[in-house]
Amino acid sequence: MTGNDAPVLRVAGRPVARYVTRPELPPRLSPRPYLHPVTTLAGTAVTEFSPADHLHHLGVGVAVPDVEGHNFWGGRTYVRDQGPTELDNHGAQRHIAFQLRDPDGLVEELRWVAAGTELLRERRTVAATELTAAGLAATAWALDFTFSLTNVTPDPLTIGSPATNGRPGAAYGGFFWRARKESAAPRVFTADREGEREIHGTRADWLALTGDTWSLVFAGATEQTRRDPWFVRTEEYPGVGSSLAYDERLTVAPGDTVVRRIVTVVADGRLDADGAATLVRKAVSP
Repeated sequence: MTGNDAPVLRVAGRPVARYVTRPELPPRLSPRPYLHPVTTLAGTAVTEFSPADHLHHLGVGVAVPDVEGHNFWGGRTYVRDQGPTELDNHGAQRHIAFQLRDPDGLVEELRWVAAGTELLRERRTVAATELTAAGLAATAWALDFTFSLTNVTPDPLTIGSPATNGRPGAAYGGFFWRARKESAAPRVFTADREGEREIHGTRADWLALTGDTWSLVFAGATEQTRRDPWFVRTEEYPGVGSSLAYDERLTVAPGDTVVRRIVTVVADGRLDADGAATLVRKAVSP
């Protein structure tokens, strides 16, 4: 690890991800800790930070556009019967402390604060693990990302998305990975489907995104996480998320906790379906 505010994750001694703890960002971007750059073992960057098309896309992290009306995603807020609207409703995720900081992982506590009030307390675990698989030329590692959100208010909190607020298909919010943008759109596929239109909004044990020289394979690592549909973009921009509020708002009672775990294989080379499935099995096995 290096730096008080930006630990570096390493796999077999190689730096593969920088975790920015206290970013200096304008309120409109909903400041929050994030991973960027994330790279393959060969050093190819597979994340983007604050790209021109969406300044509020910050590498890899947790972003939610609607927590009881507060925007923890960044940018405009989708308002029913009105559309994307500039509102002064942005929240921030604030680092409290690390419970663990090692070269291959960290455990962090965060406060989700909006309008001067703490709404959620988060415990986040991030770990990097080397992967090897017989017969595969690609070199790979896995990013294991778990977040637990606890309602610390005296009242129920609801988590929503533009989809639950009237914009069909826009169920983003939760774990989100803004991927590397190249001249051509990346390929996206699951075990039995291919293409953004076929996969967006569906459930699948794993989903692969492949670019010129890299592959990302996302997998829900718990039963509850696998119930969340995938949010997929390839044509407009390359991004993958897991939807907390797909077709209805998610209610969190006072003191209750929402837990999700996503494991992402980060590989050099372009994996096919068999290679993706093999590496995912190794990455999420107990």
